[in-house]
Amino acid sequence: MVSPTGARRTKVDHPALPMTAAEIGRAAAEAADAGANAIHVHVRDRDGRHTLDRDAYGEATAAIEREAGARRLVIQATSEAFGVYEPAQQIAAMRALRPGAVSVAIREIFPSAEQEAPAADFFAWLERERIGTQCIVYNVDELGYFYQLRRRGIIPGNRVTLMLVLGRYTTSAVSKPVDLVPYLQRLDPAQPHRWMTCAFGEHEGACVLAAAALGGDMRVGFENNLQLADGSIASNPAALVAQAAELVPRMARRLGTFEEARVALGCG
Repeated sequence: MVSPTGARRTKVDHPALPMTAAEIGRAAAEAADAGANAIHVHVRDRDGRHTLDRDAYGEATAAIEREAGARRLVIQATSEAFGVYEPAQQIAAMRALRPGAVSVAIREIFPSAEQEAPAADFFAWLERERIGTQCIVYNVDELGYFYQLRRRGIIPGNRVTLMLVLGRYTTSAVSKPVDLVPYLQRLDPAQPHRWMTCAFGEHEGACVLAAAALGGDMRVGFENNLQLADGSIASNPAALVAQAAELVPRMARRLGTFEEARVALGCG
């Protein structure tokens, strides 16, 4: 999976960071050519700010399908709050959008026990609509809470997947492959879920390849990292995809197809 944009960075950070629908479409096509089979989509408003607007998502989706083809990349919408949206607004935005796939941060949708009831209704809706749902966790405590929610039936179904985030949004939080170990120790074999990793900083490639070697899936892109393994700045998000894709066979894995990605992400 490629995440070409994110909610935070702008062209001040990198001139090739895609922000408009047309730019996201071109970045998607380049990433697909480099080996990606899914894309994690953030969209911006006319002022370049993070938004969950349905029309903005519609424009970006149309651009991705036009530039990359309708059956090359699974399109995953983010429900990220970014300090702008409350849980009820995030849920309403995703209900209005009805994406084929969505990412949901556990800490954002379940900020307190009082939010569990509306969140449970949201997850039940995602399951009924067969929307591929990837639950984002930022530490092992959140992973434990995810399993608790599963056991209690608040997050139902057998198509939910996990995003295990290595690091965080600070200049000092450079991720390393060893950061995967606490997650792997906490994964519950009684509740198997497909899992993916993303990582911050110049060791992103090493982190996701470690995940691949250990049975996980990979997400790279300008959302979390701008650097190649040698420390140089990547020319575009596709360069990060190409770097990871080139070494996948050495991890005793292979790149998946579009249809395999749909299955892996619980879509349809």
